[in-house]
Amino acid sequence: MSTDELSVPAALAPGAEAAAGDGAGAERNGEPVVDAREVTRHYLLGRDTVVEALRGVSLTVPPGAFVSIVGPSGSGKSTLLNLLGALDRPTSGSLRFSGRDVADLSDAELAALRNTDIGFVFQQFHLLARTSARDNVALPLVYRGAGRRERQRRATEALDLVGLSHRRDHSPAELSGGEQQRVAIARALVSEPHLLLADEPTGNLDSQTGTEIMELLQDLNARAGVALVVITHDPEVAALAPVQLPIRDGVLDQDRASASALAPAPPASGPADAEPSEGSPPR
Repeated sequence: MSTDELSVPAALAPGAEAAAGDGAGAERNGEPVVDAREVTRHYLLGRDTVVEALRGVSLTVPPGAFVSIVGPSGSGKSTLLNLLGALDRPTSGSLRFSGRDVADLSDAELAALRNTDIGFVFQQFHLLARTSARDNVALPLVYRGAGRRERQRRATEALDLVGLSHRRDHSPAELSGGEQQRVAIARALVSEPHLLLADEPTGNLDSQTGTEIMELLQDLNARAGVALVVITHDPEVAALAPVQLPIRDGVLDQDRASASALAPAPPASGPADAEPSEGSPPR
């Protein structure tokens, strides 16, 4: 893999390994995956114009929750995504990841947090064109310093989780749009994150493929227990989550954003909890 190909999202950028040994991937000890309290984000345009992109947002996401944040263009969705993904810092308020306040973290520690605790799925797949599916999935592990054998093993396991281990040696050009998004999801999962952020995950897919991708994300949320936050403008996609949080003009629907409202349903008991067979990968 040549370095000139590494045009990747900031969430996967080098530097994420710098503080990987500093506890970013530690157990949560019951803490919410994300806990935002009265968070604002303001931007200065020119000398005098202040844009209030987020205004007093509070949001608690417990482990294993599934929530959608839905709103039109300009509502503050992208700004909130950047904060929930530790890609930006709030102007005011408190933002904690598994009990760790971003105000106490250096840039290197935030990069490590992104690399170990947070997985990203984007509308654009952001796959390296001349690189196999397996090596695309393994990219976050490169930044963590994992050896080649471990990278290949874990990337193959992640591809198997999304039903694509048989396409591991194919380049993105040899994959359909839905398969490319599955590769992107496998890449987001390879670090075993606590939080999966999906930004318009069906935006570049036809309706049938989009439905399959959302079914896959729901299945991964239920089986792997990773908290899932979907950012979307599509009400049909948002409605798949147990809790939908409308956002408009930088204000989130606070009545629905409490920890109790977002707590995942207890798992069903009995045969339904059995592990799926090897021959039955998720759709």
